[in-house]
Amino acid sequence: MGIVQDKINALKEREAKILQMGGEKAVARHKKKGKLTARERLNCLFDEGTFREIDMFVTHRCANFEMENKEIAADGVITGHGLVDGRPVFAYAQDFTSRAGSLGEMQAKKICKIMDLALKAGVPFVGMNDSGGARIQEGVDALSGYGQIFFRNSAASGVIPQISAIMGPTAGGAVYSPAMTDWVFMVKNSSYMFITGPEVIKSVTGEEITFEDLGGAMAHNTKSGVAHFACESDEDAIAEMKKLLSYLPSNNMEDPPAIDTGDDPARIDPALDSIIPDNPNQSYDIKDVIRSIVDNGEFFEPHLYFAPNIVICFARLNGRSIGIIANQPNNLAGCLDIDASDKATRFIRFCDSFNIPMLTIADVPGYLPGSNQEWGGIIRHGAKLLWCYSEATVPKLLLVTRKDYGGSYLAMCSKDLGADMAFAWPTAQIAVMGAAGAANIIHRREIKAADDPVAARKEKIAEYEDLFSNPYCAAARGYIDAVIVPSETRPRLIDALEVMCSKREMRPPKKHGNIPV
Repeated sequence: MGIVQDKINALKEREAKILQMGGEKAVARHKKKGKLTARERLNCLFDEGTFREIDMFVTHRCANFEMENKEIAADGVITGHGLVDGRPVFAYAQDFTSRAGSLGEMQAKKICKIMDLALKAGVPFVGMNDSGGARIQEGVDALSGYGQIFFRNSAASGVIPQISAIMGPTAGGAVYSPAMTDWVFMVKNSSYMFITGPEVIKSVTGEEITFEDLGGAMAHNTKSGVAHFACESDEDAIAEMKKLLSYLPSNNMEDPPAIDTGDDPARIDPALDSIIPDNPNQSYDIKDVIRSIVDNGEFFEPHLYFAPNIVICFARLNGRSIGIIANQPNNLAGCLDIDASDKATRFIRFCDSFNIPMLTIADVPGYLPGSNQEWGGIIRHGAKLLWCYSEATVPKLLLVTRKDYGGSYLAMCSKDLGADMAFAWPTAQIAVMGAAGAANIIHRREIKAADDPVAARKEKIAEYEDLFSNPYCAAARGYIDAVIVPSETRPRLIDALEVMCSKREMRPPKKHGNIPV
């Protein structure tokens, strides 16, 4: 063999050693927990044969605590790029089998390098987190590494989609990068996120709590709202990430990909004509309305378990990606509260960042009353919703199905907040408040003075309902563009979206606004 071939063989030997990651025993322990290895996760994400690794041979430079004698394969993280459904994506996957995937100076540099490349190329960035946290032996170098990643998360926000998957432990400073990305996926029973762990909490406060209850997938999907998806396994999480990417453009300069879904844009659904109950206090499932309207009844729902009184989802209308924000009447009557406001606000800003048109479906009796809401800052949180709808310049469609009262009428993308086209069903009730409350205020003295106050109150309620419990006053003033037959909603929305898809709208130039966070 010649010198060149010897060098090629030496390269292959080096590669083979690194491909073993933390070694046979460490990999076996990892897989025994039902988890994929870092390399398996990347192979699962990317189209077969398209992954190209970058910085395979990077090693740490730490000489403290005898670290100079420790080899860490690929420094605990696999980085590179490939194709997902034929579209380029950059990604990293931390390798828990190699020194627990701990982050040090060089691991951070590897991650930062592909973040920079993703930003330059204008393609999505995916991070798969499975790490014991900062590499303590490297001290402030590890902390600096996290800071460099956070800075890039901020720089890339609104420019390229950023997706995080939590597939193992993520604690302390490591949780902030995922929280700064657009979407967070967690795997049930094998992943967790927290700033301080159960042991620290017990020593400081005396509270005893498990890892899962403190920072597991369901805790962050139901209580904190930090995570958007709770997945059954690593494979399930990766499949869901790929589904999400299918709705998104690669960057903020592109439109989302349009596909032929095969669903007739002129399709009507007679079931919608009877979906609103005769009793205005009776609920229905807004997801049935969404299924009827969108292509093939398919939608992709983040935050399924968080603030269920509002629904956010991606779907398609005539093959075009859209974001839907809809009140859910069968949970808290569809009232807006602190969590629902935060949930919708974040989604609206994401859609606007990435040129995804929005459809708002309103059936909202008002803001949730109570001291907890007021003291928790419902004014501040609710203001975010007004802010973000007003700020958004993508095509904005509004559909009012039933109740749409007071400040919540405005908050659900009224014409005044920039809805381009507003539609209402004949069952819509657009007013300052419900008829009963309005009659009690407007006709208080008359009702009190009447011989039969109960009958008088009923009469005044009926009078208010005749005047305002319909969409026609709003339509008469141009706040509603058309009152439509419910069964014809899909073709009307598609026609509106098609004509507005070339919308161009500018806001006054400024560095940035001061959103009421």
